[in-house]
Amino acid sequence: MTERVPIAALVTSDSPRVAGEDAEHVDLLAQTEKPLPPVVVHRPTMRLVDGLHRLRAAVQRGEDHIEVRYVEGSTEDAFVLAVRLNAEHGMPLSRRDRTAAAERIIGSHACWSDRRIAEVTGLSPTTVAALRRRSTGQGVQLNARTGRDGRSRPVNSAVGRRRAGQIIAERPNASLREIAHEAGIALATARDVRLRVRDGKDPVPPRLRDVAKDVVLGDRRAARGRVEADTAGRAGRARLESAGVSDTDRFANLRKDPSLRFSEAGRTLLQLLSSNVLDDEKWRWLMSAVPEHRHADIARAARRCGERWLSFADGLEHGGAVRDGRAV
Repeated sequence: MTERVPIAALVTSDSPRVAGEDAEHVDLLAQTEKPLPPVVVHRPTMRLVDGLHRLRAAVQRGEDHIEVRYVEGSTEDAFVLAVRLNAEHGMPLSRRDRTAAAERIIGSHACWSDRRIAEVTGLSPTTVAALRRRSTGQGVQLNARTGRDGRSRPVNSAVGRRRAGQIIAERPNASLREIAHEAGIALATARDVRLRVRDGKDPVPPRLRDVAKDVVLGDRRAARGRVEADTAGRAGRARLESAGVSDTDRFANLRKDPSLRFSEAGRTLLQLLSSNVLDDEKWRWLMSAVPEHRHADIARAARRCGERWLSFADGLEHGGAVRDGRAV
């Protein structure tokens, strides 16, 4: 449900955009003939959550009312929604915007996992973890964090396993649900701890105990990922740098174009392209997630995707079409 609301009734403070709006983008929106999507407003405070540029464009066209979609919830949740919506469409948030947003969300949603905050802000989980460590508002260390699926998990699973082992030793007949609840671990983890204790093993497996070894292996994978990412992207970066234009700048200009943003096919295309506009850090993060036994499979899939995009590019350049992955 939407509603037409006087523009004067809306509050435009507290935007995730540190530098404010972009005048050029406002001009583009003001000149478009297509109807613009409704802006999103936090009903309790009448604060604009999403649509600052659309609002400015409406004012520039001399309008005094605008179509609004209301959302409820706390001001903190409204800010999270603002960051999420700005990351999904419209002008992309800058690196500075996303970093500032992550720092704020870490303070207001400290129980959220690094991956959950990374998903909202468009940063990597590694970057969010570094921001959390530097945060001065992290006076209280939480034992658990809520992930992207809404489930709460212990920050250090070894601690929960140790506690589960103690509970089993004190109350051998305790149910798995009781053990999991008191130790703050998953039911499957409680079952694994019970089996390990019965077999006379340490409740914490070696992979969780030997942290130093894991760190070394992680560093090696990251280093290998850096080499592969740098080699794969060197030619493309050189071409863009010689032209004086970065991937991010080119994509930002595309996302400003209303003819793409406000059609279903255009939005789909921009969404697909956005997955390729990643910085080196995020490519390394993606590479580090691929287990060694899947390197060849992922490489083949990536090459197949690359071939599809090349065919698509050829089709555009020659005014043709794409059939079965080939330009015609």
